Amino acid sequence: MPQLIEPELLRSFIAIAEAGSFTEAALRVHRTQSAVSMQMKRLEDLVGRRLFEKAGRGVSLSRDGERLLTHARRVLRAHHEALAAFDRDALDGRVTLAAPDDYASTFLPGILARFSASHPRVEVEMVCESSERLVRKVGAGEIDLALVTEGCGETNGTVVHREQLVWAASATHDVHERDPLPLALFHPGCSFRKAALDRLAATGRTSRIAYTSLSIAGLHAALASGLAVAVLARSSLRQGMRVLDERHGLPALPDFGIVMIRRPGAPSALLDALETHIKESFRIPPPIAA
Repeated sequence: MPQLIEPELLRSFIAIAEAGSFTEAALRVHRTQSAVSMQMKRLEDLVGRRLFEKAGRGVSLSRDGERLLTHARRVLRAHHEALAAFDRDALDGRVTLAAPDDYASTFLPGILARFSASHPRVEVEMVCESSERLVRKVGAGEIDLALVTEGCGETNGTVVHREQLVWAASATHDVHERDPLPLALFHPGCSFRKAALDRLAATGRTSRIAYTSLSIAGLHAALASGLAVAVLARSSLRQGMRVLDERHGLPALPDFGIVMIRRPGAPSALLDALETHIKESFRIPPPIAA
C-alpha cells in the first residue's frame, strides 16, 4: 500500500514554510526544535525529495517544497473540514473583523489562515478603514472586532502588539537630502502623520506634504518612485526600501501600539475564540528575513 502522510507532519511543514525557521515553527506547533527536525526528515523520506534550502539565518522552500505546500494546505483544510462536519460543538456563524489596510496586508493573512484552519465553519468578513472610523463603528455595534492604532479615540481594548515607527525611503534615491523634505503620509488624523510632523517641527527640520493616501499602497508607490519619505511601521517595509534615522538628519520616532477593540454587547463564544486567536497570533515571532 502507498505511504500516507500524517497531518501533523504537514502541519509542521506549513509552519516552517510560513515562519522561515525551524525554531519559530516549533513554537507555533508546540514542539521542540529537534522534534520538528525529525518530522521533516521523515517527511522528506516519504516524498523522496529535499524540501528546504538554507536562506540566511533561516530556511526557504525548495522547488519541490513549494509544490508540496499547495497540497499540504489543501489536505489540512480538508482534514479540519471533515472533523468539523461531525463536531456538534464546532463554532459556526459569521463575524466581522476590521483593520486599517496596512495591518490587514501585514498581519491578517497569517492570522486568518490559521483561524480558518481551526474553525472552518466560521465566515469572516473583512473591513478596511481608518482607525478613527473603525473605533466609531465598533462603538456603534457595526463591527465585531477591530485592530486599531493606539490613541485614535479608543476608550478600551487590549494592546496586542507594539512596534517602532520608522522613516522609510527608496533604497536607490536620496530624497531625504531635499529641503524642504517631501513627505508621503497617511490621511489627516492618523497618529503616524502627527508623530512625523511633531518630531520634525521639534527639531526645526523643514518639510512639505507631497503625497497623502488612505492606503499603504499609495505610500509604497510614492516611496518606490523616490519622490518622498514616509513614516511606516517597521513591519510595513518592503523590498527596495531603507530605513532612515538620525544619521540622515531625521529625528527618532516613537513606537506605537495596535489595540484590539470589541463591540459592546452580549457575550459570544465565536468572538471569544477569534479574540483569543488574534492575541495568540501576535505572540508568534515574525519570520526571519533572509
